[in-house]
Amino acid sequence: MTWDGRILWEVKHPDHNHDGIRLRNGNVMLICQKPLPAGMSAKVQGGRPGTEYDNGKMDAPYLVEMTIDGRVVWEWRSWEHLDPEADRMTAGQDDRDVWTVGNSVSEMPDGNILLSFRDISTVVMINRQTGAIYWKLGAPPLAGQHAPYMLANGNVLLFDNGPRRLDQSFPHSRVLEIDPATKSIVWKYQEPRLADFFSPRLSNAQRLPNGNTLINEGWFGRFFEVTPAGEIVWEYVNPYFGVRQNFVVNAVQRAYRYGAEDIAKAKAS
Repeated sequence: MTWDGRILWEVKHPDHNHDGIRLRNGNVMLICQKPLPAGMSAKVQGGRPGTEYDNGKMDAPYLVEMTIDGRVVWEWRSWEHLDPEADRMTAGQDDRDVWTVGNSVSEMPDGNILLSFRDISTVVMINRQTGAIYWKLGAPPLAGQHAPYMLANGNVLLFDNGPRRLDQSFPHSRVLEIDPATKSIVWKYQEPRLADFFSPRLSNAQRLPNGNTLINEGWFGRFFEVTPAGEIVWEYVNPYFGVRQNFVVNAVQRAYRYGAEDIAKAKAS
């Protein structure tokens, strides 16, 4: 789509769910979803019993790489690489209609894939050549996170929603920068009074060229920019409301800031 809303190309997949990105090779990567193979649903641990689909069935995510003319060139199925018993649903109150819930995917500089699973509070790195998971971070510290991506310094930035934490009793959100080599938190933003910053779903964060971080507190439609020291220097609240899951909300899935140079580069390509 052009900046003025003109559609240049479109791909569709009947199982497409949650997220999709354009890869550097020109293809697209889609998070899709379909029923687990027979017998696997019963092995999945956690979640609210009795909330599966009819006959106890559950869905699970898989990745599909497609050309923009609709040809499938690569697939990766989560149930072939995760363990339904070890990779348990971290929130006992979540419905058991979907195991793991793949909510965001991004391509790393080396071409490998960074994938987020919300319901098991886990982020993984996937080798594009072999399909193997070679890096994994779960709960704690993560809790229902969204939108991880790799920064230029090699660290991973993500929005850690925190609706139900395994290591703390009080729900709260924070933005984390994580060193993959040590799996340690090297920077974070959270409010001193934890309840002042909380989005149970949606949300993302973006590291800006000036070193600040743009944060989308998605459930409440609030965007704000913070310095490395955590000082808020800009803020905006979405004034447009609509109905989502029977609630009237101003929720925003993702928010990104684009500079004039970004727009010029996109138009040139």
